[in-house]
Amino acid sequence: MLRLIKDIDIKFMAIRRIPMFLSSILVVICLASILLKGFNFGIDFSSGYIVQLKFDKQISIVNIENKFSESNIEDITVQLYGSSKDVLIKLKDEEIFKKNNINNFLNDIFSDESFTISKLEYVGAQVGSELREKGEWAMLIALFSILIYVAIRFELIYGLGAITALIHDVIITLGVFSLFELTFDLSVLAAILAVIGYSLNDSIVVFDRIRENNIILRKLSILDVLDKSINQTLSRTLVTSLTTLLVIISLLIFGGDAVKNFSIAMFIGIIVGTYSSIFVASTSLSYFGIQRPEDS
Repeated sequence: MLRLIKDIDIKFMAIRRIPMFLSSILVVICLASILLKGFNFGIDFSSGYIVQLKFDKQISIVNIENKFSESNIEDITVQLYGSSKDVLIKLKDEEIFKKNNINNFLNDIFSDESFTISKLEYVGAQVGSELREKGEWAMLIALFSILIYVAIRFELIYGLGAITALIHDVIITLGVFSLFELTFDLSVLAAILAVIGYSLNDSIVVFDRIRENNIILRKLSILDVLDKSINQTLSRTLVTSLTTLLVIISLLIFGGDAVKNFSIAMFIGIIVGTYSSIFVASTSLSYFGIQRPEDS
């Protein structure tokens, strides 16, 4: 398979307008959803309760979710905490909790179970707002730091190409969560930051080959150099992405609710990041006006 990929000579620059057009459409749609619909924030970024329960007997996560579902409480996260008798539950702030004390509510839905409340915390809206703000700053600082790093290691035009691809990846990943109203919590923010690092690493490999070929292959045009460089690193890009996706798919299937949102964000981010490394990061260099060393 690797041999077949290495022997492929795809003219990426000849079709560069098509993926760039599709990416532009996707980014606009995702931005519109983010601005108009916003996100379905988990309690990390909104308000709600974190409850740790200790049952006398083993209890399944499905059983707990069903009990909450019967009370019309759908937006919850349930995970085992240490053993099959200890459970950590995250609940969004609901109107029913204002009418009925949270302790009474838990006693009602688990009336057929013997349990004790080990921990009960309330996360206020102000705390959630502060976490959102810090998360936004974390992404901005990460992107700015990457621009500086790539500009120093290569040159400014490569930094602009890397940032273009990363902004593309972040917006589309966030846009999917907004469009499909998937729960956005701290684990998703962690995944977004991980995707930024993953996508950058892929782009750096391609950029390094472009810089090398730009000096060695002087007889080729700049577009041919870009094509050659992408094709030479294509096998590495695809194999790395496939092996990483295998791990993420395993997390999605066997990881449970605790890592569900993280796994979804990583899955989307890796696919979009792989696409952008091939079709956006390097292609954007041609639009920014990358030059041969003798032309600089």
